[in-house]
Amino acid sequence: MPNTNVDNMIRHLRGYFNGARMTESLRALSYMKSKHGDQKRKGGDVPYIVHPLGMACFAVALGIRDDNMIATFLLHDVCEDCGVYVDDLPFNSAIKHGVKLMTIRAFPNEDKYVTKTRYYNELLDDQIAILCKASDRYSNLTSMVGVLSDTAIVKNVVETHCLLLPMLKEAKERWPEIADYLHVYRTIIADQISTIAYFYGIELNDDNTASPSIEEVLSPDFTWTRDIAQTTSTDTGS
Repeated sequence: MPNTNVDNMIRHLRGYFNGARMTESLRALSYMKSKHGDQKRKGGDVPYIVHPLGMACFAVALGIRDDNMIATFLLHDVCEDCGVYVDDLPFNSAIKHGVKLMTIRAFPNEDKYVTKTRYYNELLDDQIAILCKASDRYSNLTSMVGVLSDTAIVKNVVETHCLLLPMLKEAKERWPEIADYLHVYRTIIADQISTIAYFYGIELNDDNTASPSIEEVLSPDFTWTRDIAQTTSTDTGS
């Protein structure tokens, strides 16, 4: 994506934040830009800040007006990717808490499935973190094909189906004030993974299970290779 698109997103958000007096989001925009600097998205060509900027632009377009929430969208990766401690973030406690919940923490001797399950359960306690995670995953799903390995793509799809979507469904009951936004995110995420699953030979079941299973994809020795020839043959009916 050309840098002019980045400049346009920044200009759009800055103007909106000024008009809406969203002071935390305005400060987060500058802070995020300075911390991510020249980082690139996986693949090497796209500036990393396209990701949080896109999340914020989409959230604003949906009608999300919560200053702390949009600021968290912009800042959600600065601790995990830029070496910033949550306690050192120069923002209020609500934003810090949202960023902290978005940052995965593995405990000693804890396998990845337990880590991920705990992570999603903790997100449920904070509506800012819930919507931030939904936005983060949707953004990643729309940009990973052709960039990530087949194995990484399958892991993302299965984790989304088995852990994220059930969490978002439960969040609709717990947080009715954000239920409309959750409905939009759940719908577009479910549509996205359904399409990807078809082309990668992943079976997504109605009971929040998948084949390969969530336990399988989170194991350290999991690998997956899409059989392109078989997929093409099936699609063409030959």
